[in-house]
Amino acid sequence: MAQNGNREVLQSMYDAFARGDVPFVLEGFDPKVEWIEPDGSPYRGTYRGPEEVLNGVFMRLGTEWDGFQVAPDELVGDGGSIVALGHLSGTYKATGKSFRAPFAHAWKFRDGRVVSFIEYTDTLPMQQALQ
Repeated sequence: MAQNGNREVLQSMYDAFARGDVPFVLEGFDPKVEWIEPDGSPYRGTYRGPEEVLNGVFMRLGTEWDGFQVAPDELVGDGGSIVALGHLSGTYKATGKSFRAPFAHAWKFRDGRVVSFIEYTDTLPMQQALQ
C-alpha cells in the first residue's frame, strides 16, 4: 500500500471495526505494532503486536460493552502520520451505564501498515460508566 493512501486505509479500518470485522483491522497492523491506551482507561498500558492488542483491548471491548463505538468525525493528515478526531461511546454491561467521550487517535504508518497508535481521551466518562 502506498503511503499517500494511508488515510483511506485508516478509514477502511475504522469502518471494519464498526461492523465487527476485527481480523481486517488486525491485518493492517505491523507485526511489531505498539498500541498505547491512556492512563485512567480500564485498558491502560502499552500493547505490542496484534495479538496483545486483540486480547488486551479488542476482546475486552467486545465482551464488556454493549454497542461500543469508535466514531471518527475527521481524519487529519496523510502519509506516515494521521490523527483521527471523534467520539467513543458504549454501555458497560456490568452496570448498564453509558458514556460518550471525545478522542484523538495518533496513528503512524510504515509501508502501508500501522506501526504505532496512541489514544488521547477524557477517561472520566468511561470510568463513571464502570461504577
